[in-house]
Amino acid sequence: MAAAVSDRIATLSAGRGLVFGCDYNPEQWDRSVWPDDVRLMQQAGVGLVAINIFGWSSINPAEGVWDFDALDEIIGLLHDGGIRINLGTGTASPAPWVTARHPEILPVGEDGTVFQQGGRQGYCPSSPVFRAYAAEVVTRVVERYGDHPAVSLWHVSNELGCHNALCYCGTSAEAFRGWLRDRYDDIDALNRAWGTTFWSQRYSDFDDVRVPAQALSLRNPGQILDFQRFSSDEQLALYRAEAAILRKRSDVPVTTNFMVTAHIRNLDYWTWAGEMDLIANDHYLDRRLDDPRGELSFAADLTRGLAQGAPWLLMETSTGAVNWQPYNLAKAPGELQRNIAAHVARGADGICFFQWRASTQGAEKYHTALVPHAGEDSDQWREVVALGGLLERLGEVAGTRVIADAALFFSWESWWATENEGRPSEALTYLGQVHAAHAALADAGVTTDVVRPGGDLDGYRLLIVPALHLLSDADAAAIARAVENGATALITFFSGIVDEEDRVRTGGYPGAFRDLLGIRSEEFAPLRPDETVFLTDGTSGSIWTERLRATDAEVVASFADGPSAGGPALTRRTAGAGEAWFVATQPDRIAYRDLVARLAATAGVVAHPGGNRDVEIVRRSGDAGSFLFVINHGESGAEISATGHDLVTDAPATGFVPAGAVRIIKEDV
Repeated sequence: MAAAVSDRIATLSAGRGLVFGCDYNPEQWDRSVWPDDVRLMQQAGVGLVAINIFGWSSINPAEGVWDFDALDEIIGLLHDGGIRINLGTGTASPAPWVTARHPEILPVGEDGTVFQQGGRQGYCPSSPVFRAYAAEVVTRVVERYGDHPAVSLWHVSNELGCHNALCYCGTSAEAFRGWLRDRYDDIDALNRAWGTTFWSQRYSDFDDVRVPAQALSLRNPGQILDFQRFSSDEQLALYRAEAAILRKRSDVPVTTNFMVTAHIRNLDYWTWAGEMDLIANDHYLDRRLDDPRGELSFAADLTRGLAQGAPWLLMETSTGAVNWQPYNLAKAPGELQRNIAAHVARGADGICFFQWRASTQGAEKYHTALVPHAGEDSDQWREVVALGGLLERLGEVAGTRVIADAALFFSWESWWATENEGRPSEALTYLGQVHAAHAALADAGVTTDVVRPGGDLDGYRLLIVPALHLLSDADAAAIARAVENGATALITFFSGIVDEEDRVRTGGYPGAFRDLLGIRSEEFAPLRPDETVFLTDGTSGSIWTERLRATDAEVVASFADGPSAGGPALTRRTAGAGEAWFVATQPDRIAYRDLVARLAATAGVVAHPGGNRDVEIVRRSGDAGSFLFVINHGESGAEISATGHDLVTDAPATGFVPAGAVRIIKEDV
């Protein structure tokens, strides 16, 4: 698979190595601008352009009316300029005439609000009317351009489910009932899965089931979880329907852009990944987070996990500020290069931007672009041209792989279950725990793969399992086998508590991991958001404690104060050839780093010398050689131990990385 994906991405770059691309919306500009756009793309080194993403109303402005003249022209200009095309199906948002004629396709919110025309993705994903119209658009597009030599990738819709992942209309309700019939076969199985004896919720017929819309009280957690699963599947069904039309008439690879990012949680991309001819992701720095760049690195590692370690494509990112956060901050000098280097370091073989030319109208007119409002005579444009040059120098990196012998577990289903209604503490967020664990690995200089429960664990020496609240017995057993075969595992609080039906495992927490860890917890004792506890080893923790005892484990540290004072906080148990550790609180960042470094050393995982909270170090290796990425996010210079040729400065590596700088070193053999 990896070789095939590398070949597909190499095709997108026309053999130049890494892909440099962008979204292009020529319909927003007068035709007289188009030739100049192609000239500037050539100047910057842009080789792949996504078009027709939001093209529905341009190519199909009224029912029965089709106009491809403008699209024909721009495809011809790009092709003549040697630029390859990532052709959108045009279905990301229906043309206004569609929803005006068929208001029944408009999506409905949790509180019953019908969302009106005027934004984007204004459709119910289950609507057969929408699907029929979308299928006609896709069919027309592929029949016209399926054999065009410039078309190198099919782009299904755009960011499926970004705004309309959860629809509560009558059509969605009927589709949900059909999904439930397929899943459970008989109503008694559904009742068992949802625990409907609670609050007199027992169903006698699937026809009585509704979507879990806003209610007077807490809702049934099993129903909410299944609705989340259903909603992810419905969005995937949209992709499958369009992909099937494309593949019937074209041999060009097909994909869509994922949103592996902190603020999108409604789509289980583990179930989507196998449907893609290559994995593509959209990612923007989220300034609302405490550690935006740390989240970027985690998202890139997770995207590589979805690609099963193969190269992937960053389909969208920004040169500077976005327009949709409360405070849309400009990037600091050098930050763009650091961001892009982090994506490439963690497996991206292509970097594409939204968008080519900054819009002058519309909702995203203040979103930065490759060509800013200021035009060519701007520092931003000069930075773009420099970035294009760097990506060209990095051509040899294409096709190499990130090698990691540590694995970090991540599950969208666990994210849903952890943060649904009625949980022990709203201070506990699933992604917060995952990010903290990933940061600890990075701070310790350890590169990690991100894996799904039930995935292949062969070759991993260190397993980090943060707040994996929901998982099956089989997936828990796979982790136990990996430990018994020699791996070291760190399992954190709130893991293993419920099974795949969100049913609490009885007999004491942490449920599925109780025997592996040799502990038994009787009660959760979470902390207030501003509360800290101390451990007997001198470290501190936050968010959580619990009242547990060691049944067959060594107590490494205990709680010195707080609601669980005197009880174990950090334990270790030998299991077969490996070790299983448990931590019952969130360690402070330094303590977490030190703990992970200790376990990595125990497991034989080699950390990158010089890697720390400020200095990100990742290695990619392959037939072309070994490439060491060093990204200094700090305010002072860093010393590293590496010899070879630095592809950033195009000079021999010196071992010194200035503050805010990037070094990408092709290492001496």
